[in-house]
Amino acid sequence: MRNRATGSTPERFAVPLAFCAGAVNVLAFAPYGLWPLQILSLSALFWLLMRTDGVRRSALLGWMYGFGWLLFGTCWLYVSLHDYGALPAPVTVIAVAGLALFLAGLMAGATGLAAALRQRWDSAPRVLLLLLLPALFMLAEWTRAWIFTGFPWLAAGYAHQSGPLAGFAPVIGVYGIGLLSAVIAGALVLLPRHKWLALLPAVLFIGGAVLQQINWTAPFGKPITVRLLQGNVPQEMKFNPDRIPDTLINYYDLITAKPADLIVTPETALPLLANQLPPDYLPRLGTFARNTGSHLLVGVPIADSAQHYTNSVLGIGSGGLVSYRYDKHHLVPFGEFIPLGFRWFIDMMQMPLGDFSRGAVQQVPMPVKDQWVLPNICYEDLFGEEIADQLSGNGAQATLLLNVSNIAWFGNSIALPQHLQISQMRSLETGRPMLRATNTGATAVIDQKGRVLHSLQPLTAGVLDASVQGYRGTTPYILLGNRLILAIAAAMLLLAGVLGRKKVAGRVPGSPENR
Repeated sequence: MRNRATGSTPERFAVPLAFCAGAVNVLAFAPYGLWPLQILSLSALFWLLMRTDGVRRSALLGWMYGFGWLLFGTCWLYVSLHDYGALPAPVTVIAVAGLALFLAGLMAGATGLAAALRQRWDSAPRVLLLLLLPALFMLAEWTRAWIFTGFPWLAAGYAHQSGPLAGFAPVIGVYGIGLLSAVIAGALVLLPRHKWLALLPAVLFIGGAVLQQINWTAPFGKPITVRLLQGNVPQEMKFNPDRIPDTLINYYDLITAKPADLIVTPETALPLLANQLPPDYLPRLGTFARNTGSHLLVGVPIADSAQHYTNSVLGIGSGGLVSYRYDKHHLVPFGEFIPLGFRWFIDMMQMPLGDFSRGAVQQVPMPVKDQWVLPNICYEDLFGEEIADQLSGNGAQATLLLNVSNIAWFGNSIALPQHLQISQMRSLETGRPMLRATNTGATAVIDQKGRVLHSLQPLTAGVLDASVQGYRGTTPYILLGNRLILAIAAAMLLLAGVLGRKKVAGRVPGSPENR
């Protein structure tokens, strides 16, 4: 079912329609949460692709869809580059748009390859829409998660964090949910000609709802009391030498105001290297921990040498000593390390940037009474498979996840609720609660089902007090990570190829379809 009528109204407007469909897709994610739009916007792209024969044209449509999606979904990068980095506005616009356009190239590769395989195998629309496009769409998203260290923000599956497909997260993870949404999108496009395909979305939605009733993990030990601190230090003042003494006093007062089993500050809450802190600062916190039986996790950069410094969290146990350290290992390009050849770009900005050293990929959790707390720092909780690998590793298995962040770099933008949604997906995938201690928001307690139980108002200073139950156990995603969904995508492409070869082999020589 191909429409070769070039110059038709849909053909003339196909490129802007693809761009608009991608832009509308942003409304499916937090803070808007209109998750059906994710499927409908993808259906619009698939409908356009079904009516397009050319490989280049199909690649262009995918490119424009991805460009609209990422441009509007990550427009908050403008705040960090321009407002805080002092990059000229025209250069900032070019940089943000250029990044979106570059990453959208992966979607162009997926749709272009789908069109090429469709031509090679003379695939029926059902093969294109239910096998080729969903599998390649997912592979493009997965590739975006690791190429050039990865930028998997706004992966399609996050839009379904509160929808019926969320039940699949502990099995196939966020990229698996994205694949299922693409299959549903393809089924919707085919629905006018194949009414029976209405069963496919119904089965997947019901299956997800059923899976949500399964408890993959179980409570472990006794709950602990936690205090999550949100200092709300404006980014433009965070590293101001005149403001740093006030910041140190403020966080000392917040930490020591009240005991708890676990007290957590945000990422780099103490904006000095640990060896630059007043000599009695950490010892005084240790005295408080020893006298109250509290455990502290404090965000502070650490210099092990003049060439080696890390974005870290220091743990002070109830004995009063610094007994734990977690070093960030998945660093942010341009924020924590400078990609090769981009020093000129960094030199244009006025940010305290540099090259941090990476921590170990596998790091142990911190014991807090009956619980084991595994930190990750800011950007790291975008990488679900890395967290799953830590949970499946040797040694003590974490019962609570913890994210400490400072995304004040992005002001009062949609980046804050988007990051909260990402943490909710990590809880769904692993069956564990996630604690979030952030500078400006969203500071929250998320349960093992991905639900926000408690939270602070963003862009306010405050302390979140809660009691949290740890969970232990293994979800299929912890065991297999993304390997299962990659195998499923490979099987879909293999099936599409088999069906194509059978069709070619079944042709009658001299028939019209061979002309």
